Amino acid sequence: MTDVTIQSQSEAKFDAEAFAMNLARAMESGGKALAAYLKPRESGEVKDAPPAELAEVIKTLSAVAEYWMADNERASDLQTKMAKGYLDLWGSAMRRLAGEDAAPAIAPSPRDKRFADPEWKSNQFFDFVMQAYLLTTQWAQDLVRNAEGLDAHTRKKAEFYVNQITNALAPSNFVFTNPEVLRQTLASNADNLVRGMQMLAEDIEAGGGTLRIRQSDPANLAVGVNMATTPGKVIFQNDLMQLIQYQPTSENVLRTPLLIVPPWINKFYILDLKPEKSFVKWCVDQGVTVFVISWVNPDKKLGTKTWEDYMKEGPLAAMDVIEQATGELKVHTMGYCVGGTLLATTLAWLAEKRRVRVTSATFLAAQVDFTHGGDLLVFVDEGQISALERDMQESGVLEGGRMAMAFNMLRSNDLIWSYVVNNYLKGQPPSAFDLLHWNSDATRMPAANHSYYLRNCYLENRLTSGSMVLDNTLLDLSKVKVPVYNLATREDHIAPAASVLYGSQFFGGPVKFVLSGSGHIAGVVNPPASNKYQYWTNDSIGDITLADWIKGAQEHKGSWWPDWREWLGGLDPEEVPARPVGTDKLPPIEDAPGSYVKVRA
Repeated sequence: MTDVTIQSQSEAKFDAEAFAMNLARAMESGGKALAAYLKPRESGEVKDAPPAELAEVIKTLSAVAEYWMADNERASDLQTKMAKGYLDLWGSAMRRLAGEDAAPAIAPSPRDKRFADPEWKSNQFFDFVMQAYLLTTQWAQDLVRNAEGLDAHTRKKAEFYVNQITNALAPSNFVFTNPEVLRQTLASNADNLVRGMQMLAEDIEAGGGTLRIRQSDPANLAVGVNMATTPGKVIFQNDLMQLIQYQPTSENVLRTPLLIVPPWINKFYILDLKPEKSFVKWCVDQGVTVFVISWVNPDKKLGTKTWEDYMKEGPLAAMDVIEQATGELKVHTMGYCVGGTLLATTLAWLAEKRRVRVTSATFLAAQVDFTHGGDLLVFVDEGQISALERDMQESGVLEGGRMAMAFNMLRSNDLIWSYVVNNYLKGQPPSAFDLLHWNSDATRMPAANHSYYLRNCYLENRLTSGSMVLDNTLLDLSKVKVPVYNLATREDHIAPAASVLYGSQFFGGPVKFVLSGSGHIAGVVNPPASNKYQYWTNDSIGDITLADWIKGAQEHKGSWWPDWREWLGGLDPEEVPARPVGTDKLPPIEDAPGSYVKVRA
């Protein structure tokens, strides 16, 4: 990618000739962006069709509009309320223009970073534009909130769609209505737009005709070089995964090894970022023999792989290999996000088959019950899943970019529009950030597996109701008797803490529920040395709300990692001399992190 440099323009004078030249250069780069968009469509590599989601948006918002338009008085009241807001804004603006102090008609949230620049308030034009936008947004949100007769799911979808539209139309997203961008444009004689359009063209080309917004500078962030560098070897692989065993760093280790089952929606190295953030390295240094599954990035020929296949070729196959490598029949297990959901079904399957292979189970931000399934429920109903299944039928997989965009849309101001403004309007390339680099390293998902997950978990919530069937076996979580360490994160919008707490009651053995500060990623990847956040403990997990649980919980400063290690050692403290990686029967295939993780979508 082009090396984009930024120079301070604070003392530069406006140069009309340079400004015109840079606008021409920006337009030229804009033309390259358009060419990058059109090229794969002209060659037939990309076939555009109206997105299936468009029909869902129209259907949902039409239900809202129907309520308001069905009654003339109701519609009139709606227009009156909107007009009053604009009149209040106009009156406030006129008083300010006359030199009077006037309270704003509406003010942004103090946490809204879009309007942090002082000129949004000091400049009357930008203040007026901002307030008009906020009033319109509030009015649109009230349309949904006050519409009667909508079921909860339709209302949640409507709220989501309205938020996407209003976030996209924010004045901060446009050059002439963003004071900070406009200042930079004039101060740099539009050089920021040249850099921005150049990055836009590069990002569309990198996405094969689809905009792939860069969230992190990839320089000095290479898997196996700067991240995922904990020493180890791949000792086994099949169609779906490579199994990595990590090199011990202590003289003795816990007798029972640890198997980590990461999500396949993203890649395993979220638990092995830079060494100072690596949970895997920390575990190894704490005297744990660590094995990690690295899932394949599947293509069409693996599209028929099912949830059952992922269980048998994933954790079950790994347990057999670990037994060969260590001589231990039983393992500690850990599952993160959807990897935790797979682990829970595997435990229930093992319990039904009366196979004793697991000493303990740790779940990291993982759901087993989806009653309170979080923001992703907005994408889940029969119509949307059926449309997605039709889309996946031809390709055999769900493309990683689609899932990544779904996650980004849940926080579109932070994960989409802030990058649009900074990258393409300000011309500022993002800094190198390992977590965001991982976030953009999306993976594909087999159609059969993804369909099973959406239907059996999110749509029908079968696991905790005792109606999930896997490998012709009816699963019952209450038969899972192994000790469970169940970690939730307080600000999680993917696996909400309330959902994780509620799911704790369905296991049949002892459960330790722990709540970590921060969100789905930062709350899990929180090394003790960083001295960040906190975690809460409370032995009560029965019929209790999250709010009541927190009231009775004890707060602990810092990371939950040492608490987990103490819990693990308390279950099975026996130690043995550190084990070498692999055996004569399991010779190393390649160095960690392996080759599967390096395949990009």
